[in-house]
Amino acid sequence: MLSTTMNNLTDALQIPDTQSARDHRHLAIQRVGVKDLRYPLALWVAGAVQPCPATWALDVALPAEQKGTHMSRFVAWLEELQTSGAVLDAPGLRERHLNMLTRLGAEEGRVEAEFSFFLRKRAPVSGVASLLDYRGRWVSETRAGKTTVWAEVGVPVKSLCPCSKEISDYGAHNQRAVVTIRVELLQPIEWHELVRFAEDEASSEIWPMLKRTDEKWVTERAYENPKFVEDLVRDVALRLEREPRAGRYAVDVENIESIHNHSAYARIERM
Repeated sequence: MLSTTMNNLTDALQIPDTQSARDHRHLAIQRVGVKDLRYPLALWVAGAVQPCPATWALDVALPAEQKGTHMSRFVAWLEELQTSGAVLDAPGLRERHLNMLTRLGAEEGRVEAEFSFFLRKRAPVSGVASLLDYRGRWVSETRAGKTTVWAEVGVPVKSLCPCSKEISDYGAHNQRAVVTIRVELLQPIEWHELVRFAEDEASSEIWPMLKRTDEKWVTERAYENPKFVEDLVRDVALRLEREPRAGRYAVDVENIESIHNHSAYARIERM
């Protein structure tokens, strides 16, 4: 039995490493790896740990002389992240990303994770509590010896049309909107802070569960605070302009129009 085990081990050690062979075509590959890989993620959200299912894309740059990368090492990196109990914040993601590059013998690469997270919100009048989901995304990228970490959040809000309010004898058309903020983190910014950048500037924020007194408050709040899609994108961008922890950014606002079968859209970016 011992002899058989040793022979198997010897055979395994002699298996050729085809990926590390030299390639005669001499073409570098900027990004090669895996995508649409679902694996758990633990986040810090509003001072607490929140487990999230995430969809990952992981890649590295491949030199012109190397035939291939070791795809299984991406999954091994994720498995180590999950079993270690790591709770990711921006500095932790940066550190783990650099560890992935070392594991794959690469100088450049990218880690991307998309997920949903939740914040518990209390209704504005009744105080009834419920969970609202938000779309989140991490991106950590190393190029030319520099590593940058980006956070992205998608925030559902309410917008009300100033023109409709101005021309109507009563009422005004209003709709749900989605504010997407993508920001380069010079220093960590918490997820709930990014959410507030959008919710504070909307005609009104929204809640999953409302009583009638809350519905009245939301309706009147939006009516007193009308904003075009252009107003909302500018106001959110100004918040980021004043934020010293934010570097480059992009803000997208989509109004899912209630009187049209299309959306209104605006974008501001500082890149």
